[in-house]
Amino acid sequence: MKKLITALLGFVMALPASAQYDDYGRRNQFSDEHNIYYGLRLGVGIATVNSDQKELDGGGAKAGLNLGALIGFQLAPSAPVYLETGLFYTEKGGKGYVDGAKHTYGLNYFEVPIIAKYKYSIDENFSIQPFVGGYFAYGISGKVKNYRDRETYSSFSDTRFKRFDGGLKFGCGTEYQMIYAEIGYDLGIANICHNDFDSSHNGCFYINCGVNF
Repeated sequence: MKKLITALLGFVMALPASAQYDDYGRRNQFSDEHNIYYGLRLGVGIATVNSDQKELDGGGAKAGLNLGALIGFQLAPSAPVYLETGLFYTEKGGKGYVDGAKHTYGLNYFEVPIIAKYKYSIDENFSIQPFVGGYFAYGISGKVKNYRDRETYSSFSDTRFKRFDGGLKFGCGTEYQMIYAEIGYDLGIANICHNDFDSSHNGCFYINCGVNF
C-alpha cells in the first residue's frame, strides 16, 4: 500500500504545474486557454457484485478504499466543459451466502476513469460539477472468504472472476477553491464471470474528497 501511495503521489508531482492562480492564491479556473488541472482523491466505496451464479453472488454491500490521482482539461475555451482521466486504486466486491455459509468477495482494481464534467460556478470560489462517462479496470488482487470452512481463494481465476471490468460512471462534485468532494456511482457493464450463460457485474456507490491544483 505504501508503494501504491508513493506511486500515485509521484504521478501528480511529475505533472507540470500548469494551473494558474490569481493575486489571492486562488486557482483561476477559466483564465488559462488550455486550463489544465491536477487532483488527488481519497474516499470510500460501498460495493456489490451481483451474479447469476450463486457461488459468486455478493449482493450484500462491502466497504472499500478509493485512492487516486487525476488530470483534467477544458475541451473548449468558450464552455466550462472538461475531460478528466487518471489512475485509481479501488476496492470493490460484496457479501453473500452460499448454502447458508457466509462468503465475502474482495475485488481490487487499478481503474482508469474517462468522464466529461460540467463546471457551474456559483461564485468565484464555489462550483457544482456534474459528470458522466465510463471506466476501465484491471483486477490486481482480492480474496473470496468462505467463513464456514475457514478457507480463502483468489478472486481472479478461471473458475471465479475475470480481471477486466468496465462500465459507466456518473455523479456530481463540488469545489470550494482547491477543496473538492464528490458522490458517484460505478455501474458495471462488462460480464466479469467466465460462464457465457450467466452474468456477474460490479456496482459501487462512492464518496471521494481531495484537492485540485
